[in-house]
Amino acid sequence: MERRLLGFFSGFPDRRFPPQVAERLGGELARRDSLVFVSAWPEDRGRNDSDAAGMYQMFLEYGLSFAQRHVVDSRTEASEAAGLIREASCLFLMGGHPGLQWRLIRGMGLDAVIRESAAAVLGVSAGAINMAKRSLDTKESPALYDGLGLADITVKPHFDPEDQRVLSSLLDISMELPICAMEDNSAIFVTKGEASHTGRIHWIDKGKISLVSQERPLFS
Repeated sequence: MERRLLGFFSGFPDRRFPPQVAERLGGELARRDSLVFVSAWPEDRGRNDSDAAGMYQMFLEYGLSFAQRHVVDSRTEASEAAGLIREASCLFLMGGHPGLQWRLIRGMGLDAVIRESAAAVLGVSAGAINMAKRSLDTKESPALYDGLGLADITVKPHFDPEDQRVLSSLLDISMELPICAMEDNSAIFVTKGEASHTGRIHWIDKGKISLVSQERPLFS
């Protein structure tokens, strides 16, 4: 497991961090020199700038300012992107299309740079999916693919336990490996080999589903 902070986020419909998430970030992000956003819509530059600005406001709401912030998308040269990541205090893998984000990361050779970085790594939705050792984008395919490998955890963001179609698919996939199905406003933090969570997260394994409690470890 990584010693740096990893944060897996489902999504924040109100465009603000829940207090428990903000408190954890405030305690962990003592060094805030540079915040680097990695796009999940690489060609949509206007959207990237707008979304990054909106997400940065989520940090500012809790007094978590950074000296610099940058966006990595199709405008960024690979060498520049690698340099920004190496100098970052925090990397934020944005939400959007997991496959497009993964192709951006791999195409620029940033996967190794991210793995080697000492920065905290946060991912929301698509970003959280791609942080995993084995990743899953159920909108595209039920097939698993190799992600960044930052933690041995596979997440399904924006999970609605009442959506029987999605649940049925996840139950089938869970025969191969367990899945953390995350409702919105939930978070999983991993640091120093230990995982903790806030919000409602469901553990799906071997065709069965159960709600994760504070007493139940996410890793065994």
